[in-house]
Amino acid sequence: MSEKIVVPVLGESITEATVAKWLKNAGDTVEADEPIVELETDKVNLEVPSPIKGILTEINSKDGSVVEVGALLGLVSENGSTGLVKKEEITKIEPTKKENNVIKLDTPKKEPKIFEEIIEKKTQEEPLILTDELKEEETARAKLEDSTPKSNTKNQTLSPAVRKIVVENKIDINSVKGSGKDGRVLKGDLIILMGTNPQPSERKVQYGQEERIKMTRLRQTIAKRLKQAQENAALLTTFNEVDMSSIMEMRKENQQDFQSRYGIKLGFMSFFVKACVVALKNFPAVNAEIEGDEIIYKNYYNLSFAVGTEKGLVVPVLRDADELSFADIEKNIKSISEKAKDGKLTIEDLQGGTFTISNGGVYGSMLSTPILNLPQSGVLGMHNIVERPVVVDGEIKIRPIMYLALSYDHRIIDGKESVSFLKMVKENLEDPRRLFLDI
Repeated sequence: MSEKIVVPVLGESITEATVAKWLKNAGDTVEADEPIVELETDKVNLEVPSPIKGILTEINSKDGSVVEVGALLGLVSENGSTGLVKKEEITKIEPTKKENNVIKLDTPKKEPKIFEEIIEKKTQEEPLILTDELKEEETARAKLEDSTPKSNTKNQTLSPAVRKIVVENKIDINSVKGSGKDGRVLKGDLIILMGTNPQPSERKVQYGQEERIKMTRLRQTIAKRLKQAQENAALLTTFNEVDMSSIMEMRKENQQDFQSRYGIKLGFMSFFVKACVVALKNFPAVNAEIEGDEIIYKNYYNLSFAVGTEKGLVVPVLRDADELSFADIEKNIKSISEKAKDGKLTIEDLQGGTFTISNGGVYGSMLSTPILNLPQSGVLGMHNIVERPVVVDGEIKIRPIMYLALSYDHRIIDGKESVSFLKMVKENLEDPRRLFLDI
């Protein structure tokens, strides 16, 4: 019995995907629920598992093919139903075609009744495969298994993407120092180890010192959406600066107690999330969006935050941020960020955001004009903290200053609202005690 491997439902508004890579070859043995092919969508990559335990007998969509939801990717046959026969028996069967080392059979000649039933069933289902070819495949698989690192603590926590790189490049995982939690090896660690050059399979054309590489589906989507934001929204940006002294002092005074109680560091993002939620409640237009000739006001606060990954920028969502404590915010942000960097984000992780925070400061940005994450109407840009001379009570003092930028859709947010919104964010950050008093 054979089971079909089909393109699963990919999420809202996603109707097609690209076959990024087959993780198994035709003829390979697979376990039930074992990842068998990787698909690349506009937003995330996902692995399609085998529906049953058996042998991958047919691949219908090659690497790089664009497939729609529900399309047939291949077939998996249960063990014992693949119709494999011995080589000496193949000589008694009259072949009609030979394609890709696979022999398809016409009606068999006089054979025992049992053999006839096997051949008849097989000609209706799948082509036969020679024993010699199976031996070659078994040998290849044995070599592949030999090149896989032996079971150890690190290997047990490797993500599928990391395992593929380790196997394909024959990397000794024990020699790699992981930068993830508990020393976990991440994909970025291996890319740094191997260098940042793209794999040969990703290269399209090379002319001297130039190289052409096809854009990934994610990169194409990023480009498309950013261009749509410029063309469809009335973009405007307002700026302000915030003295980070109070937050830095509060973190220093409470860091040890906070970390011992909640098991996570108190960062800057929880303060910014809290400050933005307070401002969004006071200026609901910044948390709204336009749909046709209507304005949709959101009475919930799902804050998106930008995360840079190897494949591009993704913007996962921190849901119901107004109901989360400082510790909950820090834990959720860390968890979602790790999923993004490991390529494990789901479609649901990226949907439903109402306002975005982008922290270019982690890369050293002093000032920028962030672009909207449609259909949202506002995005806050954080930047690096630099000690600057400022006037305080008539005296020049050195303070840690961060520049803030708010880009917004001027079609529904007026200048007064945008400036007042950013000013309220600034005030709550400079006096973080206000966040606990909800004022």
